[in-house]
Amino acid sequence: MKEIKDLWLKSLKDLQKLDLNSLRKELVWSKKKLFELTMKLELNELKQTHLVKPLRRYIAAINTIVMQKAI
Repeated sequence: MKEIKDLWLKSLKDLQKLDLNSLRKELVWSKKKLFELTMKLELNELKQTHLVKPLRRYIAAINTIVMQKAI
């Protein structure tokens, strides 16, 4: 996954090393950040529109890892 300096996303290898509680905390943080970005995007205050798509994919990756670990 590309590292985007403004979002401070963890790599997939780092995510796979985390336990379920840490993953859930990371998921909550990511969803809050995505909400903030989408609200700014709707209000035309977001100048870095390229940050939304990688964050959505990051959340999807976290969800996938959580489901794999839950099984």
